[in-house]
Amino acid sequence: MQNIHFPVTFEFNISTLANDFTAKDSSGKTIAYVRQKMFKLKEDISVYNDDTKSRLNYKIKADKWLDFSTAYSFFNTDDREFGKVVRKGWKSLWNVHYEIINQHQKQQYVINEENPWVKVLDSLFGEIPILGMFTGYLFNPTYLVKNPQGKTVVKLKKLKSFFGKNFEVTKVGELDNDDDDRVMLALMMFVLLERRRG
Repeated sequence: MQNIHFPVTFEFNISTLANDFTAKDSSGKTIAYVRQKMFKLKEDISVYNDDTKSRLNYKIKADKWLDFSTAYSFFNTDDREFGKVVRKGWKSLWNVHYEIINQHQKQQYVINEENPWVKVLDSLFGEIPILGMFTGYLFNPTYLVKNPQGKTVVKLKKLKSFFGKNFEVTKVGELDNDDDDRVMLALMMFVLLERRRG
């Protein structure tokens, strides 16, 4: 997924039992099809070149059964780990906090919510009968990927949609040369986890 043309859209498939979505670049070209294996004790995600699943590009695997402070490692086609995203348990209770780690086990970026109250309201209204069906149009959280200097380099926004099935990734700063894949895979795993939590 090098040389990605932003913005990238994640569109979840609501007609299947699997937790899966397609990632498309600004031209509408599919750059990845992401599928989470169901009924697994540990998260096991496959990232294919497209929805035909003709070529497996990456795997994302969890290191624990529970995901309270789990690391999700990225593997290439040679089964070599080249980074991970880690959910920081207690920090994530109020404001989502994930760390993107490189192949040398060094933290490169963090993912946080721009405004935690939007997520709280989204979750609260989601529990109200009938009204909860429309939260996808009312509350749309934005998440920021920041570098070690605290500058935002990428934004992930939940787009207005009936089932909350669309997200948009926008590049707003500079990424290091080999970080496109790591950041994009981290956001793919992040969306699978946070969408499930509401």
